[in-house]
Amino acid sequence: MKVRCIAIPTNCMLRHNTGVHPGYLLRTILELITDEGIVGLGEIGGGDSRAALIKLKPRIIGMNPFDLETIKLKVLRSIYYLSNSRLYGAIEIACIDIMGKACKVPMHQLLGGKLRDSIPMIGYLFWRYDRPEGGDDKTAEDMADFCLQLKEELGVTAMKLKAGVMDPMEEVRVLELCRKEQGDDFGLRIDPNGVWSVATAVKAGIRMEELELQYFEDPSWGLEGMRAVKQQVRIPLASNMYPNKFDDLGPAIHLNSIDIILTDLHYWEGPKGVKDLTAVCRTFNLGVAMHSGAEFGIELAAMLHTASTIPEMNMQGDAHYHYLEDDIIQGGKLKYENGAIKVPEGYGLGVELDEEKMKKYERYYEEKGDYYARFHEDPRRPGWFPVVGGL
Repeated sequence: MKVRCIAIPTNCMLRHNTGVHPGYLLRTILELITDEGIVGLGEIGGGDSRAALIKLKPRIIGMNPFDLETIKLKVLRSIYYLSNSRLYGAIEIACIDIMGKACKVPMHQLLGGKLRDSIPMIGYLFWRYDRPEGGDDKTAEDMADFCLQLKEELGVTAMKLKAGVMDPMEEVRVLELCRKEQGDDFGLRIDPNGVWSVATAVKAGIRMEELELQYFEDPSWGLEGMRAVKQQVRIPLASNMYPNKFDDLGPAIHLNSIDIILTDLHYWEGPKGVKDLTAVCRTFNLGVAMHSGAEFGIELAAMLHTASTIPEMNMQGDAHYHYLEDDIIQGGKLKYENGAIKVPEGYGLGVELDEEKMKKYERYYEEKGDYYARFHEDPRRPGWFPVVGGL
């Protein structure tokens, strides 16, 4: 096992309801190396996870990477206070990468085979500090202009606004402007990450009903907050928060609090976990879509492979990827073509590390540090902290 933490610059600072990504994103990169010299790649978000992975090293070294059920039991199920689906998700991705390379097949063939060659993506709208053209986003008009820019540059046919930052009705106005400017066929989504009160979410939701959103993501906190909004608003509700693990999936279904589950490989226990989740969603006629966790090229490749094998995953996928200035995979960033990213070709994930880029962005991480460890500070508002339900 080899673990390294890296940071890659973004073209601006990204605001969200619990702070700011301060001009870079960071990931922990995992390499699992077999006795035959095959290297499997994984990655983890959420700050520096090197020490957490090293704690799991004695549990998996010496095992067969094909024995994923046993690996999952040893890594994820055995001791609850060490259990972390993000860590296991990275290990599973690396093991499936090894399997693909050993069997000389792409990852998607180990997950049932791809149904599509590329995955359509959205333009992800964040309120920005230090935009490439200068200044900050301050008004709905700024964001509507940004939406048009992403549509023209990437070819996307849908957007999502990361909300919970400005006045809620100003954020609703962003979607109203985008609907007016982009037409009825352009997909609209909004995500306040659960920070709005039920009253605010209902008020905003009723106002947005006529916009025919693809979905309203995590409008209020918790399963009960989601249920309360769903009872009063005629927009499909989606979540990567409630539920975002199998323990909460049954309660969410029983409460009728959700319409669409947004899959993350790191929350839903890797690619095979997402396939398990999809089977449950199919049983209860829930929608499924692909969420983004600020991933780099390794996890994005795994996401693309997984999404390509799921019949119901027919909505555009989320990605922060267009904000990144670079990537640590050979050949540079995966390309947007007509609003979509192709499923990588080649064995396993179909991507390999660029060692020069890894060294460069390891140094960059050491220079900048782990902003998760010091909280997502807002440089424009010293001392600020989020208040759930405060809007």
